[in-house]
Amino acid sequence: MTMGRDTDIGVAGGLARHVPVLGPAAIEFLNLRDDGIYVDGTFGAGGHSRLMLAGADCRVIAIDRDQTAIAHGGDLVEAAAGRLTLIEERFSALDRAARALGISAVDGVLLDVGVSSMQFDDAGRGFSFRLDGPLDMRMGRAGASAADVVAHASERDLASIIAVLGEERHARAVARAIVAARRAAPIDSTRALADIVARVVRTRPGDIHPATRTFQALRIFVNDELGELAAALAAAERVLKPGGRLVVISFHSLEDRIVKSFIAERSAIRRGSRHLPELAAMQPSLHALTRRPITPDAVEIAVNPRARSAKLRAAERTAAAAVTTDTGHLLPRLPALDNVARIR
Repeated sequence: MTMGRDTDIGVAGGLARHVPVLGPAAIEFLNLRDDGIYVDGTFGAGGHSRLMLAGADCRVIAIDRDQTAIAHGGDLVEAAAGRLTLIEERFSALDRAARALGISAVDGVLLDVGVSSMQFDDAGRGFSFRLDGPLDMRMGRAGASAADVVAHASERDLASIIAVLGEERHARAVARAIVAARRAAPIDSTRALADIVARVVRTRPGDIHPATRTFQALRIFVNDELGELAAALAAAERVLKPGGRLVVISFHSLEDRIVKSFIAERSAIRRGSRHLPELAAMQPSLHALTRRPITPDAVEIAVNPRARSAKLRAAERTAAAAVTTDTGHLLPRLPALDNVARIR
């Protein structure tokens, strides 16, 4: 996630339109070196890619599933003079994207999880209730939208999504209100949904907007953000060379929990069970570099309030083989998007 503020950082010959959250810490943990190859799994406005290019004479492979982000990165690609490659792809496929370029291993992977300021501030994308727009929320342009979920999901499924992904205490009441409202008229705008939620979720002065958690839940669900994150962590493990660094910045407790659990599991020695004693002990594939998450200081939060919930965790790749087990156990149980939104 980036902060929307013009700043005079001359990186790769250009003006940085956005300053990335926890940028200096991320670059320090990446341990950049000349001739290294690094993956920016969430290009966004290009803030972290700029810092990487400025930090060493390295090559950066930048990935984003948002066509708009890729289109806006053209100037930076040109200014980087061959050191930056932009790819439209989900970051869960970052290892495949690197291999498509003939690169089998990289020196570092950075994942800045969540929604960029550009997406939040574009009313047409439907991510924010601050600006009225279509109820979309898709980071890419394909698949079910938030409007599809709101229109077709059962009351039970809506309550589950909002409770788990939004951690909303009033999830059942919100789901009930949505189902009642859609009987009268389609809920196809951000303002319409925010107004419905505000009628059943009461807040006090100074609290967050009553629709915040519901919008967060729908956005995470529509984009399968937690599933993408778990898959991206495994992809990073596969593509990092020994000594390579994994740096992840998250903005939600569920995201941070997945990152924390993944690094903890990969940093532990795994042994064969008493049921399968013939299995040889498996050495850790990662070494944790952060015992506790790195968080923004008061100065950064004052300049960019969106940074207040950011947490950075980092790990270093060992020479052990990557783990091949599925990461699904890291995810909460939720209904399938295609079933909920009636997409076939």
